[in-house]
Amino acid sequence: MADVALAAGVSAQTVSRALRDSPNVSPETKRRVLAAVDQLGYRFNSAARMLSSGRSHTIGLVLMQSGGYYSRSAVTAGVEAAAGEAGFAVTIATIAAPDTGLLERSLSKLADQGVDGIILAVPLISTTQKMEDITRDIPTVTLDGSRTAGALVLGIDQLEAGRLATQHLLDLGHRQVWHISGPDEWIEARQRRQGWQECLAAAGIEAPPPLEGDWTPDSGYRLGQVVALIPDVTAVFAASDEMAFGVIRAMRERGRRVPDDLSIVSVDDIALAAYCSPPLTTVRQDFYSCGATAVALLLQGPDVDAPFVPATLTVRASTAPPAAR
Repeated sequence: MADVALAAGVSAQTVSRALRDSPNVSPETKRRVLAAVDQLGYRFNSAARMLSSGRSHTIGLVLMQSGGYYSRSAVTAGVEAAAGEAGFAVTIATIAAPDTGLLERSLSKLADQGVDGIILAVPLISTTQKMEDITRDIPTVTLDGSRTAGALVLGIDQLEAGRLATQHLLDLGHRQVWHISGPDEWIEARQRRQGWQECLAAAGIEAPPPLEGDWTPDSGYRLGQVVALIPDVTAVFAASDEMAFGVIRAMRERGRRVPDDLSIVSVDDIALAAYCSPPLTTVRQDFYSCGATAVALLLQGPDVDAPFVPATLTVRASTAPPAAR
């Protein structure tokens, strides 16, 4: 704070007042203080001031408001259960859209609250210097989402998930596999799409144009209506279970049976996948365990190696060899 005061040409007390939005500080003075804060990378840690130990015993969790209801709730439950057992509280910050500025503000807010660690479950491709600084100073684990230089990455091999799902359909005898992808700004969506493309290329098959959804059953339903109009499509790889549910409904409404007329495989293996009609073939992700493991990694310290979870396929009744034509 003294360094900020010197750079801004004010007293330390004025810096404190400016950071607390005191009405006794003029707008110009506050502007100079905030400019000095940005220049020096200063962070006002209110929790550290209040606790003699300098620790808040709080973990910050950053989530997207969209991206699958089940995955968000399962990750949150895993984080809260593991944190609670270790004597930590959880502060949750959600961002409305995959935007670098929104994530930067959420990280800054958590840092100002003095969290002891951060878990990122968001999908940004790019980062900023401020994000890099925060995740370097505060132990951070990403759940296969945003990457920063100082963060540990935990998650399944999404490239392998895409290859595994696609190869399963090829092994059944399908000569082409269409793909309903997640939003392009999600790392997981890009990697699953890449795995699908690489698998088809290895088999000497030119990939058709991917159809981009938004993880929701509604987007799967809308794109399923498109797929249903293409008579030669016998196999679809959907990037999430929830989109696959929408595709199956669209097929049923168009008079196309799953898996007799069209096989479908997806990723996630959420609890509802086994109770879909027909039960869904899918690549498993254990969101609850990922949340709990992320907490364990934070508590073990920065020198631990984050595990990379292999992709595993759960075969059910939504896939079958193509019908004879």
